[in-house]
Parts: sequence; structure tokens; C-alpha cells
Amino acid sequence: MNEFLPTTPFDLYELHLFHLVAEHRSFTKAAQAAGLTQSAVTRQVQGMETSLGLELFERTTRTVELTPAGRALWREAARLIGDLDQTLRRFREEFNGAKKVIRVGVSRSVGLAYLPGFFHANLRRLPRVGYRVSYEPSTAILDGLERNELDVGVMCPPRRLPRTVRVTHRFSDAFTLIASAEAAASYPGAEAPRADRMGWAQQQNWLMLDEGANTGRQLRAWLARQGATIEPGMLLPGFDLIINLAALGMGVAFVPLRALALYARKRSLCRLSWPEPFVRELCVLVRRHRQLPPHLEQFIANVLF
Repeated sequence: MNEFLPTTPFDLYELHLFHLVAEHRSFTKAAQAAGLTQSAVTRQVQGMETSLGLELFERTTRTVELTPAGRALWREAARLIGDLDQTLRRFREEFNGAKKVIRVGVSRSVGLAYLPGFFHANLRRLPRVGYRVSYEPSTAILDGLERNELDVGVMCPPRRLPRTVRVTHRFSDAFTLIASAEAAASYPGAEAPRADRMGWAQQQNWLMLDEGANTGRQLRAWLARQGATIEPGMLLPGFDLIINLAALGMGVAFVPLRALALYARKRSLCRLSWPEPFVRELCVLVRRHRQLPPHLEQFIANVLF
């Protein structure tokens, strides 16, 4: 180890500056974030490149892009910096009396009606713990967990789970078909011939999640297996917006039953039966640790599914 230290190509400070440039794709914005001049940041990064014998950025007069080597280092740098930030945060919490904070990322496809189940019991049982909640795409939640920028993620499980992340809980989430009273009046019903239902479906304006969402892809695959060739009229980021637009008569949609809890008084919204239910899976994710902190373990145990 002592022989290695003098030959280290960069230190944590330089790695942090590199990370800022990679995040912002700009030396100017990275310098502003670090409180330094652009020339100082440029010199530090150039020193890293010289020590490594590699170019980390492709620079033009207008853009700054990562090279393949730069992208690989950026991925590792994000994890290292996140691990260091997490370690320092725990030191402050355990030894300096800082308030414990749990960082929770909730997928945009998880409706607001789910949040009381996640936090109600914890607010009562862990009154000295704070929460920082973000509402973001599933891909951002996975990145946040890998980088140690999040402690817990709630989302539809991805097709491939990163090795640094594990599932603590899984639960089922049933869907129902909703429509405005006007659209519901012409619905033939679940017992009607399939051709009648499909004919009705073809005439509706469908409100659906964006295809980039795991739930959106699963819902489209489920509809295709039933022979429903439905083209969405509007692609939207979350079910709360979809439910409100459906109540305004702007379309029909399949939405989670639990998400409707906040909209029980919307008389213009009708639930319609469908022969085969769509059920997705939601999960709670954490980063792999040898042992979770006690307050984080208790938070997960208190979540109501």
C-alpha cells in the first residue's frame, strides 16, 4: 500500500471534479458547482488524463463528451463518491448527533395513494428519522441506488436487476379499467362477446404510461396477448395524471385499484369490469450491504403493503 500511494494517478478531490464535469458535460458548469475557476478544473482533469495516459473527454468548442474510458471511470466514480458520502453521513448520524435521514425513491408509476402505506407507520414509530422522497423514473431510482444516492427504491421490478441492488419485499398490484360516465354508458360489459368489447376499445382514446416505464411495457404485452390492438391517444408519466384526465372525459385507461383511493369522490369516474385482470408486481429495493442500519431495517419492516 505504501508503495502504491506515491504513484496514485489522482486523489478523491480530483475524482470529484472529474465527476462534476461528467455530470454537467461542461467544464464551466462543473467549475461553478465546485466554486472554482474553469481553468483550475481543466488543469485538474488534464492532470488525471496525463497520469492515466488516457483521454477521458472529447472536447469541441461546443460540447464535452465522455470517451469510452471516461464513461467507465464515471460509473465507478459515481459509486465511490456515493459510498464515501454515505459513510460520512452515517458517521455524522452515529457520532455527531445528526438527524438520521432515509432517502426514498418512488417510481412515477406508483400513485400518490400508496405513500401513506409507506410512511404512516414510520412517522409514528420512527419520529426522529427524517425522509427525503423523490418521485422519478425507475431507471433513475436504480442509478440512485447504485450510486448510494438513495437508500430505498419502490418500483416495478426491472427485467435485469443490477448486482449491487437487492429486493427486500414484493407485492401484487391489481388494475381496473376506468372511463368517464359518457364512455362507460356504451361499454358492452365483461360478459359481452369479445368482438363487442374490442370494438368499443377501438373507439376510445386510450391514456397510457410511456413505453419507457416497466409497467407500460407489461401492460402493452398483456393487451397484445388478449388480441387488443390499442394505439394510445396520450402517453403520460404517471397514473395520477391519467386518472384525472379520465375523470375529465379525455380517455379511458387501466389503472391500479389502489391509486383510485384518492379519487373516490369523482362521480364522473366509472370502474368497468374486464374478463382477465391485469396484475403487476411492485418491489422494495435497497443497495446490497453487509448489514442495513437498524433505522433502515425498521423502516422497511414498517411499510404496509
